[in-house]
Amino acid sequence: MQTIQEILALYEQDTRIQQVASSLQLMQQRIHLKGLVGSSDAMVALALQSESERSFVYVLPTYEEAVYFLNDLENIGKKTGLLFPASYKKSFEFINNDPGNVLLRAEVLNEIKSKTTPSQTIVTYPEALAEKVISRETLEKNTLNISVGDKLSIDFINEFLIDYSFERVDFVYEAGQFSVRGGIVDIFSFSHELPYRVEFFGDEVESIRTFETEDQLSVAKMQFITIIPNVQSKLLTDNNTSFLDYISEDSILWFKDVNFTYEIIEKGVKKAKEIYKGLTADDKIMHPEWLDPIYLFEEAKDTRRNVDRFSVIEFGKQFTYEPTEIFNFEIRPQPSFNKDFTLLQHNLNENTNENINNFIFADSAKQVERLYAIFNDLPKEKSVQTSDNVGFTPINLSIHEGFIDKELKMACYTDHQIFDRYYKYKPKKNYSQSQALTLKELRDLKPGDFVTHIDHGIGKYAGLEKIEVSGHVQETIRLVYADNDLLYVNINSLNRISKYTGKDGTQPKLSKLGTDAWEKLKKNTKKKVKDIARDLIALYAKRKAKDGYAFMPDTYLQNELEASFIYEDTPDQIRATSDFKKDMEAPHPMDRLVCGDVGFGKTEVAVRAAFKAVTDSKQVAVLVPTTILASQHYRTFKERLKDFPCTIDYINRFKSAKQIKESLKKLEEGKVDIIIGTHRIVSKDVKFHDLGLLIIDEEQKFGVTVKEKLKSMRVNVDTLTLTATPIPRTLHFSLMGARDLSIISTPPPNRQPVVTELHVFNEKIIKEAIEYEVDRGGQVFFIHNRVKDILEIAGLIRKLCKDVKVTVAHGQMEGDELEDRMSEFVEGKFDVLVATTIIEAGLDISNANTILINQAHNFGLSDLHQMRGRVGRSNKKAFCYLLSPPLSVLTPEARKRLSAIEEFSDLGSGFNVAMRDLDIRGAGNLLGAEQSGFVAEIGYEMYHKILDEAIQELKEEEFSELFKDEKPRPFITYTQIDTDLEILIPDEYVSSTAERYNLYTELSKLNNETQLEAFAKQLVDRFGPMPKQVKELLNTMRLQWLAKEIGFEKLSLKSNTLRGSFISNQQSLYYESVHFTKVLNYVQTHQRNCRMKEGKQSLALIIDNVQSITHAIETLSEIAELQTV
Repeated sequence: MQTIQEILALYEQDTRIQQVASSLQLMQQRIHLKGLVGSSDAMVALALQSESERSFVYVLPTYEEAVYFLNDLENIGKKTGLLFPASYKKSFEFINNDPGNVLLRAEVLNEIKSKTTPSQTIVTYPEALAEKVISRETLEKNTLNISVGDKLSIDFINEFLIDYSFERVDFVYEAGQFSVRGGIVDIFSFSHELPYRVEFFGDEVESIRTFETEDQLSVAKMQFITIIPNVQSKLLTDNNTSFLDYISEDSILWFKDVNFTYEIIEKGVKKAKEIYKGLTADDKIMHPEWLDPIYLFEEAKDTRRNVDRFSVIEFGKQFTYEPTEIFNFEIRPQPSFNKDFTLLQHNLNENTNENINNFIFADSAKQVERLYAIFNDLPKEKSVQTSDNVGFTPINLSIHEGFIDKELKMACYTDHQIFDRYYKYKPKKNYSQSQALTLKELRDLKPGDFVTHIDHGIGKYAGLEKIEVSGHVQETIRLVYADNDLLYVNINSLNRISKYTGKDGTQPKLSKLGTDAWEKLKKNTKKKVKDIARDLIALYAKRKAKDGYAFMPDTYLQNELEASFIYEDTPDQIRATSDFKKDMEAPHPMDRLVCGDVGFGKTEVAVRAAFKAVTDSKQVAVLVPTTILASQHYRTFKERLKDFPCTIDYINRFKSAKQIKESLKKLEEGKVDIIIGTHRIVSKDVKFHDLGLLIIDEEQKFGVTVKEKLKSMRVNVDTLTLTATPIPRTLHFSLMGARDLSIISTPPPNRQPVVTELHVFNEKIIKEAIEYEVDRGGQVFFIHNRVKDILEIAGLIRKLCKDVKVTVAHGQMEGDELEDRMSEFVEGKFDVLVATTIIEAGLDISNANTILINQAHNFGLSDLHQMRGRVGRSNKKAFCYLLSPPLSVLTPEARKRLSAIEEFSDLGSGFNVAMRDLDIRGAGNLLGAEQSGFVAEIGYEMYHKILDEAIQELKEEEFSELFKDEKPRPFITYTQIDTDLEILIPDEYVSSTAERYNLYTELSKLNNETQLEAFAKQLVDRFGPMPKQVKELLNTMRLQWLAKEIGFEKLSLKSNTLRGSFISNQQSLYYESVHFTKVLNYVQTHQRNCRMKEGKQSLALIIDNVQSITHAIETLSEIAELQTV
């Protein structure tokens, strides 16, 4: 038996299952299935379903259990089920709608109505079951069907959609919206998870396709679609019915704990009625969709009556109905091994001796390999007859919980239980598509935003403006500089502009046009940057030339340590781990920088590196900037290495002089393997027995003297530096010659999302949140960003929650006092920490799982994200409450920020990517702190460009020997294009200005024909056939690439004359290159219409009667393709 299908087949042949199946042929059966444990319930359910043509509806006690169960059904049975969720974010609170779930409900109803498969699988839970649904007839009456080839007018569709309160928008991104662009209508119906794009030819439907909201591009063609309006809201009052009336009479209901279901419904309906009573008359007028709960929910007694009509199978722990039959399954839960692999091995062997087949379920092959590796390293057991050391069969999928079924002679174990990890279900992609939009909006340039232009400095963006160039219209970007001077930038030069990001919230000074101040500033910055970079590269070169210690390859202890990590490694972690191993095993000293957001597992990489050094009998020093971090790292290292032969010690100011002396003595004698401490461990009196690895956390926070000291240590000791400051992608490459980088940008996969809720500041919420967390033994952060009344807030919390211990920390305290307060909180002496923005960025308190952020609307997105990242670090569910004034009084910006953060409850990558784009926190700490000054003056992007240039120049000039293998850079990095033709995206093709700007920006970033063709295809897909001006616009890009390849700094096509200016630096090697020779050859053979001309600044090539851009492209291609001898 090797596969899940074979395991399922065993259940299908089981006599009990066959008996259940035959008794279900009678109606209204009440069957008890006892003793189903772990995921065996899903196995049994699937086995029964395979025998039957009927629909199965599973009701589980909670949303979470329902999703886990559905996940098991889908993973094991390989067929899709439907999740029928509740419409509200919190149970029975009908004032707080969850649009994604409303959509899923409509989709399920539509699926049942149009019954595409004979038997359907529906999984739900009490809150969802209690909500009434619209009757079948009403649903059918109110849908619109569209097929390819139908005769329909766009106006009719427009009217239908507006009647059913669809909202007309520029771009469709959530259900209930539509947009009309020329002959293209986009509609997001409530019946499908993707919106539809209907393309007309006159009044005939020419094609229908679905598309993604994120990039607005088509996914698949459809022949026929159903448009369903949001039926819940409008028609529920007169035509409501129970969900159980909706499904066919012969469906079979499965309940896990029936009574619990009825209790939840009873309490919930009561709660809903109370909420309704509390609403004011104004509330009801403002929100007509807040109906009286008698229309929204079904009373528990009615649900009971409805359930009576069906056959019911009960499973779980408690049984309610008088059974017609009882079936017993003797299934036992997976034993808990607490990551003790000897115990696991023993258990598997016992099973084998009893002829029980062992299966281990893991959805990643990597996990299985790790298990094999660990088992192979364990000492063999005497009693085992088998030749290999492990008797188990891996099954490549994950289930929620393992079990042992002795009847069927099998043990199904899950790897997440063996490794003691949190197992995350993957709910079906839910429709919070507005995420895509929010990010886009945040990234978009809005009029009034500051931008940096490479040649002119900092200005303000003032929108797009059309101007006339010799009778043709062109679109330009309008920038305002100091003294209201205007600069119009051609759309072909868009990549010269970037959004200004400096320090948060500071306003930059506008540059003055026509002066050389900006050039001076750039030069000055470049000089300083170059000095810093020169040192870095010199150090790098010195290290590469030196011999250090080459560590041995991994031992089995190393494998075991890595396997005992409670989370699954992310691809980035795997990469970083193998990077440092390669470096450590190489003969020259390592100097690697590992960057990754807080909580993305940098510390784990450090632990592995440290342990590798220790297994090779070397000592490790871990250097951290603050005492608190020292004790935190000490705890982490101690915890991770507790089962391994390794002694760890730390030095900080809380230890007495005598204790420190004792530790240093052991260190010198080699009795301590890993020492953790602040800059104290690099002082003169610290002597190592045999130091092999230095780990530095957040290097940029140390002072100059410590840094100098480190520089000298680094030359011959392997060094690993950790930082949470993100490094923008653009710099990875240029830094390759100065630093070895590993970037960890993916969050751990099995983190639970943090439940994020927006509330108006009220004492009840605060009291409930704090008491709930403290009752389950956790701790709470309360962020309040004003020092002057922080004590009042702490007083309020003490008053609200009598027995809770509260402490306060803020940035204006003395360093030591602040640290003491924080340490006491970390040690659990207080339950609540009231603080200004989280004091210590690297602080990881896994016991704090609730954070309340007061006045949340005053924080930037990345701050909110950072703060929320402080909780949810363990396997407990974490909560984040954003407290703000009522939404109606906030600015739209703040509203958007808060809803974005509420929607991105996952530590998901999408969000982190956006964070990087929006405001890259703190200036480039890569080269040290001296430079944050320049960043404020010239903006982040500009700073990167200068840094990049500086490093490249150093590589090519002073250090050319060291980098002789690198490819030389092209002579020209950018060509400016100027024409007098009509080149733009016309308004009637794309009407939204912001979208046109985005398209121009996207276009300016393309580098080759493949990308350009893909871009053109997207345009046609989204906006219909391309007009002539747009085709010309794309041709300008082709022209620009050719000009760059040939070596023109500027190219203009005006009054049918093509003029290209060469590099202004006459000494450039370009003039000796193949490219220039080609130009000279061309001029010699085309003297009639072509000549060279010496200008003030540079040499230019002039070609007459070039009629169009296409002609210009042909001419330049001819030059580029010339053969030189």
